[in-house]
Amino acid sequence: MTITRHAQIDWDEHGNPHSRTFSDVYFSTESGLEETRHVFLVQNDLRRRFTELPEDGRLIIGETGFGTGLNFLCAWQLFAECACPGARLHFVSVEKYPLDRADLQRALALWPELAAFANPLLDQYVAVHEGFQRLVFDQGRITLTLLIGDALQMLPQLDGQIDAWFLDGFAPAKNPEMWTPELFAELARLSTTHTTIGTFTSTGWVRRALNAAGFKMKRVPGIGHKWEVLRGAFIAWPADAAPVPAAKPWFARPPVVQGERKALVIGAGLAGCATAESLANRGWQVSLLERHAALAQEASGNPQGVLYLKLSAHGTALSQLILSGFGHTRRLLERLQRGVDWDACGVLQLTFDDKEAKRQAQLAAAFPESLLQLLDQPAAEARSGIALASGGLFYPQGGWVHPPALCELQATHPNIQLFAHHEALTLRKVDGQWQAWDEQRLIDSAPVVVLAGAADIKQFEQSADLPLKRIRGQITRLPETLASAALSTVVCAEGYVAPARLGEHTLGASFDFNSVDLTPNVADHLGNVQMLEEISHDLVQRLQLTDVPPEQLDGRAAFRCTSPDYLPIVGPLADREAFIEAFAALGRDARQVPDIACPWLEGFYVNSGHGSRGLITSPLCAELLSAWLDNEPLPLPRSVAEACHPNRFALRGLIRGENK
Repeated sequence: MTITRHAQIDWDEHGNPHSRTFSDVYFSTESGLEETRHVFLVQNDLRRRFTELPEDGRLIIGETGFGTGLNFLCAWQLFAECACPGARLHFVSVEKYPLDRADLQRALALWPELAAFANPLLDQYVAVHEGFQRLVFDQGRITLTLLIGDALQMLPQLDGQIDAWFLDGFAPAKNPEMWTPELFAELARLSTTHTTIGTFTSTGWVRRALNAAGFKMKRVPGIGHKWEVLRGAFIAWPADAAPVPAAKPWFARPPVVQGERKALVIGAGLAGCATAESLANRGWQVSLLERHAALAQEASGNPQGVLYLKLSAHGTALSQLILSGFGHTRRLLERLQRGVDWDACGVLQLTFDDKEAKRQAQLAAAFPESLLQLLDQPAAEARSGIALASGGLFYPQGGWVHPPALCELQATHPNIQLFAHHEALTLRKVDGQWQAWDEQRLIDSAPVVVLAGAADIKQFEQSADLPLKRIRGQITRLPETLASAALSTVVCAEGYVAPARLGEHTLGASFDFNSVDLTPNVADHLGNVQMLEEISHDLVQRLQLTDVPPEQLDGRAAFRCTSPDYLPIVGPLADREAFIEAFAALGRDARQVPDIACPWLEGFYVNSGHGSRGLITSPLCAELLSAWLDNEPLPLPRSVAEACHPNRFALRGLIRGENK
């Protein structure tokens, strides 16, 4: 794991930014906007292509070098000017040294004519850390996926097809790593025979290397101080190059569902509401089925959930998902009311033993201080406002969220219809439509169904074998006192306690793998209080808990839902029996990849198994699921998407011989 550094910027006498690392300008100091439009918009023929997009059309731009975002903003401006209302723009850009927000704001202030687009970007430009970072604008009409890291490490992880390339690193002489045959091969891998490309450089060896990668490039007149620039199109993968490895059939993209763009989403908690909004943003009509009278009535109904990043210093799939998911959720929360629906008060994870101290030291060495920072005991006490037994690891961008507020926000999209008091018990495929039935009647039908009902998805025959486990969790609600109001950040050890929301602290949470009774009990309240004692004896006294009889403690219990590998289960699902039959050879030789198409349950998708991380993983996994459905670039590295794939369990069972 390498720490992503922010760009080091120097500013000239005219206020223009220069990269200290590459000793180069970010854009032409004389004709920045004109050059951007000429090199990238004109050479990729974007005005015509945007104008000709159909109502549900989409164009995907890829870029090497996000920089100040100038190219993105110019493309967005042109798209807003000439694309029809239902069309969408998806912009994917890689950046090794992202600007910090203050520098980005200063740079974009140079272009007041772009303010209508720059301001939303600045509003969303928070928690932009290493890896894939998804930003959504204008109710999903504009999607920006930033790949934060080295281009030759990030682009190979991208799964998608690009329609137009903006090749815009610093000048080849200043930054040769961005102009290599290896990078051009990645551009080719992500291209189709309809893909175009534009770049500001006309250097001969760049043109020849792009031609060798399968592009047909030509020099065209430039603008300003650029005499010539390059434009081109992708022709074909070079005959003398090794073919691009195909995705394993069980992780390949299923055929795109044709016809009516309608989906049933079963379960209106965090996963279901996020899925419904992601699909609705793409023009889908969504029926959101919920057995209770309102949404967010189960685990998503807790008064406060914590934005807590349990990371690994080793870049595991789960750690990558958490880092990307945290950023995405953190940006979503900007749409909610701070102080009532959420608060970025920070999260402090105490160093409660030697093992935890070692883990925290590894994380502090692996990640930047903008994400996490080690605090000694006095600094931790100053940050939290209460006396503590130790210091800890502080996440300044973390905090707490009122999950029902996020669910309500997402479910209000006009393309979503909530079916409350409707419990889907069986699913039947009839004439290409998934029908959701209760005990006696048809609730609704659609070509696509998404199961987002936590462990309850096991009740359906199609998904009964997914290894989901219920875990009962109980929280305790504690009235705020004058003294407890000093608590200014979430504090965690084995449990957690949050600053008060509307006069009440949330304390939790218990873990019980065996109980199925959701009635709050005294034993778990006492267990929560004991966890609070381990966090801060001072806070126990401030809350006057010694004066409260245990039977008078209030709270609620709900089921979390987790998988054996603690990763969520997100994506399309295969017919299990047909899968075992089709890929039986894997039981004899796991390296063998049968040339057989996966027997998909067409139009059948899952978004479940988020455990206690639902606030961080559910919204981004909804974007992942929608990308599967709409054949978009995935918002996560391909390896992470595969690690979360529903087919992974049937695959492991075959390889381990568990299906004999």
